[in-house]
Amino acid sequence: MKALLRGAALMLGLGLAAPVLACELDRPLKIAGLDYDSAAFHTAVASAIAEKGFGCKVERVPGAIAPLVNGMGRGDVDIVMEIWLANPVEAWVKEAAAGKVEPLGTTFPDASEGWFVPRYLVSGPDAKAPELKSVQDLKRYKDLFADPDEPGKGRFYNCVAGWVCEGINTKKLAAYGLAQDFTNTRGGSGEALVAAIEASLKRKRPVVFYYWGPSWLLGAYDLVKLEEPPFDPKIWEELKTSDAPKQATAYPMSRVVIGANIDLAKKAPQLASFLKNYTTTSDLTSKMLAEAREKGVTPEQQALVFLKTKADVWKAWLPADIAAKVASGL
Repeated sequence: MKALLRGAALMLGLGLAAPVLACELDRPLKIAGLDYDSAAFHTAVASAIAEKGFGCKVERVPGAIAPLVNGMGRGDVDIVMEIWLANPVEAWVKEAAAGKVEPLGTTFPDASEGWFVPRYLVSGPDAKAPELKSVQDLKRYKDLFADPDEPGKGRFYNCVAGWVCEGINTKKLAAYGLAQDFTNTRGGSGEALVAAIEASLKRKRPVVFYYWGPSWLLGAYDLVKLEEPPFDPKIWEELKTSDAPKQATAYPMSRVVIGANIDLAKKAPQLASFLKNYTTTSDLTSKMLAEAREKGVTPEQQALVFLKTKADVWKAWLPADIAAKVASGL
């Protein structure tokens, strides 16, 4: 009798226990290990949910965006957390046209790019350039941004050499008639570039630079985007394709999506459903990144902060039972 009671109690206990969820994949989920801050953060968030909610092992595949997207087309990578659709890497266009990759969720719908100056430079009682509002005004203020290595020129901080934005900004400098007035300073790496910009911001010095959002820099500092001619798709296309465009236009607002190998949804429909529901905003991401930078924590640590403090955001991406597993694993 005692044995029967013990058995019944055991069965009752098993019946009440949540079932152990096995990952739909019989191998690790392979996520692109992009190293810039917003992609690293969202990769960490998606990885934590895949591990804690779906019982998957996650493998990061390091590399630059183009080879990672090519790898996604081959099936060597399952997902890339950031594909910028307004100015997509050529590999994405090629692999999507071949039917090898597809977009899932929208990482954030409102990514932006542009040329920035600090607000203290253009507004307030101590503003040195209160009339600096647009890129066309920069010529008058080149001495304010004086390049110590190039007398008579201002310094413009472009993005990293070899990135798509570096080529676009170089063409913009020429199209806006600024190429002779500003040195086109390209960073050797993302960290080197931001270190140079932040050095000026911390000392409240004049600085003009290209940057993008979401990013920790936009979350940490009060910056003003300089006005450009309103986005025009025809001018934008010429800006991208021509070696010597005559006009330039503002960067488009970009929807940034999660790219996936076309077979992922077939092999792991629950994971794919989660990734299709995944969405945040540029502002939220920038604030998370700025907080991580200030505290000196890793993307993985900040992902746990996000999961603990923003349950109203991420629980909407998941079935209730999976969300509960994630929450209990924090």
